Amino acid sequence: MEFKTILVDIKDGIAVLTINRPKALNALNKVVFDDLDKFFTEFAHQNDKIRGVIITGAGDKAFAAGADITEFIGMSVEDGSNLSARGMKVFDKIENFHKPVIAAINGFSLGGGNELAMACHIRIAGSKAKFGQPEENLGLITGYGGTQRLPVLIGRAKAMELLLTGDMIGAEEARQLGLVNHVVEKGQELEKSIEIMKKIISKSPYAVAKMIEAVNAGFDKTKNGFEVEIKNFGETIGSHDGQEGAKAFLEKRKPDFIGK
Repeated sequence: MEFKTILVDIKDGIAVLTINRPKALNALNKVVFDDLDKFFTEFAHQNDKIRGVIITGAGDKAFAAGADITEFIGMSVEDGSNLSARGMKVFDKIENFHKPVIAAINGFSLGGGNELAMACHIRIAGSKAKFGQPEENLGLITGYGGTQRLPVLIGRAKAMELLLTGDMIGAEEARQLGLVNHVVEKGQELEKSIEIMKKIISKSPYAVAKMIEAVNAGFDKTKNGFEVEIKNFGETIGSHDGQEGAKAFLEKRKPDFIGK
């Protein structure tokens, strides 16, 4: 499968997906969304070698510095709504992907780029990374889920401040607010992401998928997260991996997980 704006490198079960538009600071245009959609809808599902995905940006300046503003000129209300719906659909696929997704944030994470990072399950930032939703500076609002995900991650009041002012914050403040999980030295983002991903994929793939589903259900207004947890706990404890994990613990040996 070929992609036009992303690079994919798979090693030891980890797919590193790099947004490859460094001259445009990896801005998200329609083609990037097409490639992301194709990757998470088809490629990663069909490739059994992939156990987890790490998303990063090409170059050392930006993870993704927002949407491609050149595409906004001349858009109608309907065009804008369709663009937003398209982006939200793709990011929803990332957020609900059954395998872990980590954002390795190596620079600017702004606008749509920050919304992409927030759709990932875990975020690792370089010490020089910058975060923000500058849409208000353009007379716009966020279009890819920023009004919904940012308050969940950092609280309503602070999210409202950042969304309304368009201010940027640094990596350490982002960590303190809960926007990112870890801050590392610039250039070490991918290394730290791989370290965490290796730990995750050493677990049962089945249990990992069920955990992601249960956590996300708690933020889905159409679902009861407690009920999903009850269901998923039953499904994992009755699975091969659940039984194998319990037996291995009692027998003081490493479990042999097979993903079901």
